[in-house]
Amino acid sequence: MPEFDLDSFKKTWQEQKVQPKYNSTEIEAMLNKSSRNYVKYILWISIAEFLIILGMNIYYSFLGDDSNSFIKILEKLGVQNSTDLQTSFGNLYLVLKIISLIITAFFVVCFYRNYRKINIESNLKKLILQIIRFKKTVNLFILANILLLIVFTAVLTVFTFTVLSQQNIHLTHPTLIGFVVGIIVMTIISIVLIWIYYRVVYGIILKRLGKNLGELQKIDSQQE
Repeated sequence: MPEFDLDSFKKTWQEQKVQPKYNSTEIEAMLNKSSRNYVKYILWISIAEFLIILGMNIYYSFLGDDSNSFIKILEKLGVQNSTDLQTSFGNLYLVLKIISLIITAFFVVCFYRNYRKINIESNLKKLILQIIRFKKTVNLFILANILLLIVFTAVLTVFTFTVLSQQNIHLTHPTLIGFVVGIIVMTIISIVLIWIYYRVVYGIILKRLGKNLGELQKIDSQQE
């Protein structure tokens, strides 16, 4: 009976070629499909966000009265409530809500157009470029929401000081400091919450999309 040679067996086993489970064409097809699905998920999320904002605006415009909370803050600062004040703030608040809807709708359209291009694109290089553009659009959407919050806060702050000036109200130093610090703290907290939301909701999808993009770029470099 021949003696079993473990070293020889290991060498023979290591020299055997392992057949890949999928070839590059199949891998590319799977990455393409996966990437398109990730883009679709972001499109659906952005549409849901638009519908939620639209629904909230409709509710507060016809059923709710969310402007009262801001008016009450002004009253605590010594501002005298009046019909003109409520009308002015109502008009300003309506403009801000419309701007928010327009910006969100604009990016929803951008996401949809990018999704259409990615969904029908068959050329690998063009597909990679479309995915890169889509990621940039998503990052721009996140930045736009943060800037929108900052602009809205600045507008409401200017409106507050304009009303105080019109009614000849001079805040004491502690009250003024407290008001300004409160605005800054609330703005920072809101920005952090927005960043966390998009980091969790969009970040996970973008991370996976970026991984697919890297794999597609490897395939593209191998084909050159």
